[in-house]
Amino acid sequence: MSYLEVTKDVYKKAAESPDIGLCCTTSPIWKLPELEMPNIMLEMNYGCGTTVNPRDLADNPTILYVGVGGGMEVLQFSYFSRQKSGVIGVDIVDEMLTACSKNLQEAEKLNPWFKRDFVELRKGTALELPIEKESIDVAAQNCLFNIFEKDDLYKALKEIYRVLKPHGRLVLSDPICEQVMPASLRNDDRLRALCLSGSLPLQEYLDMITSVGFGTVEVRAKRPYRILSPNHYDTEELIYIESVEVAAIKDPMPADGPCIFTGKAAIYYGDEELFDDDKGHVLLPNQPLAVCDKTAGALANLKRSDIHISESTYFYDGGGCC
Repeated sequence: MSYLEVTKDVYKKAAESPDIGLCCTTSPIWKLPELEMPNIMLEMNYGCGTTVNPRDLADNPTILYVGVGGGMEVLQFSYFSRQKSGVIGVDIVDEMLTACSKNLQEAEKLNPWFKRDFVELRKGTALELPIEKESIDVAAQNCLFNIFEKDDLYKALKEIYRVLKPHGRLVLSDPICEQVMPASLRNDDRLRALCLSGSLPLQEYLDMITSVGFGTVEVRAKRPYRILSPNHYDTEELIYIESVEVAAIKDPMPADGPCIFTGKAAIYYGDEELFDDDKGHVLLPNQPLAVCDKTAGALANLKRSDIHISESTYFYDGGGCC
């Protein structure tokens, strides 16, 4: 079987019998007024982070969720949308679509505000989405894209880019790994399906995202995820995996390359009223300004003794230079 067929088999079984240990989500589950989450959705929370952020969800967006799982994030997105077919869920596994639909019916019983027709489920693959061009405001996937080999990852990202409206957002959560993944693990189709051995280094992951055209990328969080240890896996050294939450925005690509925010800030501490680099960045005394990595590099190259550039925190929640 190909790695995609192995993946379908893994998630077919996870749909038929919830596998609580399949993924390890360290992001807190959203607690929202009048939102009751069926226990089955929590048991089928097959993600490594969260893709739900209220600041992405203003003005009644149309939302696409790829890889529906047990429906937890689909329900959370519906909380902010609350309109017929406001959320479209796509999955290639019939059993997962059936389980998600059943779980949403249970959610309707628990939540007076929720209607089952808020969510439209469609069978399809991330590599060929059953979605019209430029029809989606916010797209999301949680712990799916890391499963793909590089050629398929590029196709999946390109498909999301196709269906997003201009300035639309793709919100992702995936495992990453800065170490070289041993071939014995990377080529293990089951480990790839389990969201372990397909993890890319963060910079390579971001490069893949910007390669399809996303002009702005926000690294919103980075957290510990898993350990692949020699006593349990075919590796000679301990492999440390993190999970990352990222938002990619379909902005025009700047002539000098994408704006990638990794949580850096610039602080001016000179004697003037302000510092203006004549490129749209104004620094007020001792007031940190969030800057993208590109701007941080340009300011650092000025070699001024009165501007401090912080290291990446890998936590960025909006605002700043661009």
